[in-house]
Amino acid sequence: MSKRNPPDPASGAAIVRQVRARGIHDPRVLNALARLSRARFLPPEVRGQAQADRAVAIGLQQTMSQPFMVAVMTAELALAGTERVLEIGTGSGYQTAVLSDLAAEVFTIERHTTLSLRARGLLDGLGRTNIRFRVGDGTLGWPEEAPFDRILVTAGAPTFPTTLFEQLAEGGLLVAPLGPEEGQELTVVRKQNGKPVSRTVLSCRFVKLIGAEGWDKD
Repeated sequence: MSKRNPPDPASGAAIVRQVRARGIHDPRVLNALARLSRARFLPPEVRGQAQADRAVAIGLQQTMSQPFMVAVMTAELALAGTERVLEIGTGSGYQTAVLSDLAAEVFTIERHTTLSLRARGLLDGLGRTNIRFRVGDGTLGWPEEAPFDRILVTAGAPTFPTTLFEQLAEGGLLVAPLGPEEGQELTVVRKQNGKPVSRTVLSCRFVKLIGAEGWDKD
């Protein structure tokens, strides 16, 4: 058990049972989920929905992804514990917490200051010291900290995220939902000889990735 990331007093055992039943068996991912209370990352008025396997609204037209999707995306990153990970879309901070348990460093970008500050307060309170936060346009990445071993995009991108891919290390993985607003395909892209090698995992639907290289702001 990591001293850096002590377990949350309210565990995610129910979440683990759900995602295991849907075919997620990666022990490191399951252990990270077990150590977290999903309710802690939700606004008080919706904490009763914490055990549901669905996305939950967190304000500012943003959502916390369903536990199954968090588990799938994390598993597809294939983290060994040494990686520097860039997360696009801090949101509630729940996915960020999972990443911080499984990677060496997490760099997370959120365009909403309120959400970023809320997530940082929660994660600092949980003793997560390997996370760096930024408020800004996530579609442009964090160039001064590149390259990253892994990049996770937690909102739907209309097209392939070229700038983010440029910030991915050779041999690294980028996981993102790609496609139209009505529905995307969760896609895993490996950087091989500087070129993208992609495969589709499953169909999904995320809120829109807003930014210079994403969707226009509503």
